Amino acid sequence: MVSHKGVDYAKILTRYDVKAQNEASPEAIAAKMLPKDPVLKKVAETVVWMKFKDVGPATTEALKEKDPLVIINDGLVVGMEVVAKLYADHIYYLPEIMMAAKTMEIGIAIAEKQIKGGRETKGLVVMHVAEGDPHDIGKNIAKVMLTSSGYSVIDMGKDVDVKDVVAEVVKSKPMMVTGTALMTTTMTAFPRAAEQLVAKGVKIPFMSAGGAVNRDFSESFELGIYSEKAPQTPPIADKIKGGWDWRKVRENWDDIVGGV
Repeated sequence: MVSHKGVDYAKILTRYDVKAQNEASPEAIAAKMLPKDPVLKKVAETVVWMKFKDVGPATTEALKEKDPLVIINDGLVVGMEVVAKLYADHIYYLPEIMMAAKTMEIGIAIAEKQIKGGRETKGLVVMHVAEGDPHDIGKNIAKVMLTSSGYSVIDMGKDVDVKDVVAEVVKSKPMMVTGTALMTTTMTAFPRAAEQLVAKGVKIPFMSAGGAVNRDFSESFELGIYSEKAPQTPPIADKIKGGWDWRKVRENWDDIVGGV
């Protein structure tokens, strides 16, 4: 009989993907992404480490020598980008995302007061959870990602009737509408909403997301595009802001979300 005495199983039973992930600490990831400028770095760190009490003083101090828009875009938003990376790598989870977002919002509110006319938005997005579906965690995370990237959001909440979604889109004229569904019984609301929008002459991209949907479903109806996870939403929105329609987003989806 073969003897197993003295065998080091650690060299055999190793999940190298897990090992590599564990070696990527929050501190190491943050060090690569945080601003080099010490003033902006201090501001960004308050978001990454969710320092509610420190973000106000750090932002106020930064305003003595930095433009408020620079503080927002190159400090607070960069901090949220680090948080998004930590979330995508399964190091941060929903509580950290929401706390970091709140920290960022405190800083933005202080900086915005120093901007004449207020902060310019990249564009407007209408977001909702499908009719009959009470699960809104995914939508909430995606909303944080969009607002931290400079977009304005009309959040219609969860279990939103199709006719209400259509009415809001027609009224507010957003650049994109997103729908989230965690239940397969509710995802059919999206093609119905898209069909009604087309009938009214509204042909903006309709993003489907959530555990119930996949790319094939999202691209099975007119206007439909897909987001697999929340951090993919801003780069897709950026392309739409740049003039891409839903067809072009579909055609280039892999390139847009590659690495996100």
